[in-house]
Amino acid sequence: MNADHKSPYSEQELSNRIGRNIEFVYGQEKASAIIGQIRRLLERYSESLKAEPKRWVSEKDVMLITYGDSIRSGGEVPLQTLGHFLQRHCKGILSAVHILPFYPYSSDDGFSVIDYREVNPELGNWEDITELSHHFDLMFDGVINHISQHSRWFQEYLAGNTVYAGYFVEADPNADYSSVTRPRALPLLTKFNTPAGEKSIWTTFSDDQIDLNYANEKVLLEILDILLMYAARGARYIRLDAIGFMWKKLGTTCMHLEETHAIVQVIREVLESATPDTIIITETNVPHKDNISYFGNGSNEAHMVYQFPLPPLTLHTLHTGNSSKLLAWADALEPTSEETAFFNFLASHDGIGVRPVEGILTKDEVNAMARKVQEHGGFISYKDNGDGTKSPYELNVNYLNALSHPQDPDELKVKRFIAAHAILLSFMGMPAIYVHSLFGSQNDLEGVKATGRYRSINRKRLQYDELQFELEREGSLRQQVFHSLKTLIEVRAGEPSFHPNASQKVLKCDDRLFTIVRKSSEGGHVLVLVNITNDPVQLLCPLIDTGWMNGGTAVDLLSGKSFNLENSLRLSLEPYQVMWIKRLEGGDGK
Repeated sequence: MNADHKSPYSEQELSNRIGRNIEFVYGQEKASAIIGQIRRLLERYSESLKAEPKRWVSEKDVMLITYGDSIRSGGEVPLQTLGHFLQRHCKGILSAVHILPFYPYSSDDGFSVIDYREVNPELGNWEDITELSHHFDLMFDGVINHISQHSRWFQEYLAGNTVYAGYFVEADPNADYSSVTRPRALPLLTKFNTPAGEKSIWTTFSDDQIDLNYANEKVLLEILDILLMYAARGARYIRLDAIGFMWKKLGTTCMHLEETHAIVQVIREVLESATPDTIIITETNVPHKDNISYFGNGSNEAHMVYQFPLPPLTLHTLHTGNSSKLLAWADALEPTSEETAFFNFLASHDGIGVRPVEGILTKDEVNAMARKVQEHGGFISYKDNGDGTKSPYELNVNYLNALSHPQDPDELKVKRFIAAHAILLSFMGMPAIYVHSLFGSQNDLEGVKATGRYRSINRKRLQYDELQFELEREGSLRQQVFHSLKTLIEVRAGEPSFHPNASQKVLKCDDRLFTIVRKSSEGGHVLVLVNITNDPVQLLCPLIDTGWMNGGTAVDLLSGKSFNLENSLRLSLEPYQVMWIKRLEGGDGK
């Protein structure tokens, strides 16, 4: 055990760290007993958790988002296939892998968990997870807002087991729930028969996803136990799914309540006390102000938050050939603390949410983006506005197809797709790439037809041999996408100016370009330029805007082309070209 790390804390130390939040949530009378139970929990895990020194992410960190069975092969379980494939093709490119919920489940493609403590045997076992953790940092999902109605916890509740009597939120069906935020157009409450009669139970997402009752401290203790177990099983990153819905209080939206933030702070403190290397990421698909509230004071809640406006804004930018909305939003972002960062992505297992761009894009702009997605073979999920009208809330489409029409030539599809990902990889924060983006997949319309669910369009299971053949076939779409992304990632990893916390300055010089300057704490600058149009762009960029002084030479890290620095940079960018221009040794404006 690292000599600088004391784990577990003494009861007094732990009380000093979490006591205020525990008292706020559960009251002073219960606080001492709860803190004592948390300390004993930490003590139990002290041998199995590595108390390694705290480390942070860097420009070398890029995460893959994937299901445990996104890549399949006969003769072995999918987690082993995933491990073999990633070691062969992605070692040294990707640093981390987010394996979407790999536990036994009953619905929602894994997000209705039956047993938090087990690996779905159809995917493999804990040994397979451990083996993967030896080669990549892993992110596990903490699907802790709700649990499957088929879980032992809920079945015991239905059977009248008093141990589980307070694990779920029993509600008055006649109460007023009009202020409660609803993510889906489904009933908020679901009726179940129990030995005590019919009960109306809170089910935010579906009748198979039963909300947990954090007002019962036993639930918190169970969840802390599970999260510590995840860390012991190899999770460096833990994603707190749908965490904003955690606390219920009638008369409020039941979103982002003070009690929720207090519990997130307790989770961070407990995990950090046991294993300082753990990084907590909150998943809150909500407007930006609410999203970044999970940074807390910059050192006491989430280490990272998902950057949800980036996917739709990047899509809008490439659709319109105009970067003004994306750059204005980027310019308004406040720097993160040294202990926090944005978690950036363009595509995931879900669709492209458009609610995060409320107040950034107009309704007409969102509707135009939705129409374009439909023209490209995608689907739109709508929300009921309560006044008889509907509006898009999610674009269900593969991101490559979202950007380009199916009949566009592959060369154009690749250029546009790589331009979008250059924006992702240039942006301050840590980037994550979805498995179907990394390997150049397209819309899975057969999957939608088979399941009847729009989100299946981007969740196809790939066959190992077929995927490998396409990645090795010269000129194939998959090969072009994968090798282009690989090149960007490899260059990025060698440049400290792309550190997640390196500063970011927006340059507003031409709406046809995405233009920012990234500057590392070591003083180096990289000028990022991405042509977001299908036309050549000529640009005269004053050196004063870049922070460089006259004299010396700069080089495009991607093409190798050199530039003399005399008053201004005269640049010519081909359609969808990306430039990462760095001043060579000899002066950075100092």
